[in-house]
Amino acid sequence: MTAVIIRIALRYGAGVLVARGLLGSEDASAFSTDPDVQMALETGLGLAIGGATEAWHYLARRFGWEH
Repeated sequence: MTAVIIRIALRYGAGVLVARGLLGSEDASAFSTDPDVQMALETGLGLAIGGATEAWHYLARRFGWEH
C-alpha cells in the first residue's frame, strides 16, 4: 500500500516539476517509475516516521505526558 502512495506522490511531484519546466517529460517519467527512487523514498519516510514517533515518546516521558 505504501508503494502505491509513493508512486502516486512521485507522479504528482514529477508533474509539478514538468509544469514548472525544471524536468523534461522523459526525466519525469524515469523519476516516477524508478524502483530505486521509490525504495529510497519509502526507506526515508519510514525512518522519518519512526524518528518522529520516538521523539514524541521521549518528550512524553520527559514531560510526564504518558499517563
